[in-house]
Amino acid sequence: MLGKFFHKPAQEEKERVPPGQYLTKGFPVLTYGATPQVNTDEWEFRVWGLVTPKSFTWSDFMALPQHEFTADFHCVTRWSKLDVKWTGIKVTDFMKQIEVDPKAVYVMEHCYGGYTTNISMEDFLKEENFFAFKLFGEPLPAEHGGPMRLVVPHLYAWKSAKWINGLEFLQNEELGFWERNGYHHRGEPWAEERYSNF
Repeated sequence: MLGKFFHKPAQEEKERVPPGQYLTKGFPVLTYGATPQVNTDEWEFRVWGLVTPKSFTWSDFMALPQHEFTADFHCVTRWSKLDVKWTGIKVTDFMKQIEVDPKAVYVMEHCYGGYTTNISMEDFLKEENFFAFKLFGEPLPAEHGGPMRLVVPHLYAWKSAKWINGLEFLQNEELGFWERNGYHHRGEPWAEERYSNF
């Protein structure tokens, strides 16, 4: 497989590629279970838990400031893709639309299809995180998480939840799907936080 689909980073790329990773020549799709098919007319995004409950339509999201993002993408299965180009909405801009209880320290990402993944508020609120709805200038394909996914560039890609449709704000850490099944609770690529430390 190495050589046909993946290659070692060139010298000038090495500082951008976490340990144990290879660069992909494409953009692999890894999904557990069926791929949800959700159109933007029926898409809904909710917040609940330690926050004033609120729902957003696709139009509500599209009314928020939109930006172009270029970010490297690192999968726990040891491939990385550099300079992925997205269009989306900054997490920090979205957070201005909701009222979160100061006691909230963790977030559970919820998705169409039932997938969940946990993230700390500290990691979630980083300026570089965003909700993506375009990939390389085209509407985000369902297999890559369309119509919308979260992108958290500084953590392994399973934290960048595909088909996202809600955020649950929590005082205590709860584990999401992969975290309950042996993955690390945080997933920082440069520390190779791949599997559980518990």
